[in-house]
Amino acid sequence: MDTETGALQLERHFELSPGFLIRRLHQIHISLFAEECAGFDVTPVQYSVLSVINAQPGMDQSAIAEEIGVDRATLANVVARLEAGGLLRRTISRLDRRQKLLSLTQRGKNLLVKMQEPVQRAHARTIEPLAAKDREKFLNLLIQLVDGGNEYGRVKLRLR
Repeated sequence: MDTETGALQLERHFELSPGFLIRRLHQIHISLFAEECAGFDVTPVQYSVLSVINAQPGMDQSAIAEEIGVDRATLANVVARLEAGGLLRRTISRLDRRQKLLSLTQRGKNLLVKMQEPVQRAHARTIEPLAAKDREKFLNLLIQLVDGGNEYGRVKLRLR
């Protein structure tokens, strides 16, 4: 096969590659999230942070980074914005002054309650094109892929 033919074949089939399709699905989900959650001024990553803190108040920033699979610098930036917005508060651990423990403010808790249905709609719409019988199977396959490739991520996700 000559170089030109090989390039044409690659050009025609890149859209069938897992990386391309996963990136495109992520773009679609982000758009659906933005549409469903318009007016809340919260990104999916911010929503994840708020959700983890709600489920486990007093968790330190490093543990939250592992819970959602983002690096510490990104998490620090997200936390600073959420704190400035009055959605969470940081306190210094009495046991280790280097640790910053996070908890939601009442405003943060109220926001999560209001966002619950729109977020669920965004998730449902993301996989809506699949037949109902295939949705759980798809999610289980995604879990297998994330679990199997976890060590290659920039930050390891704390898997359950």
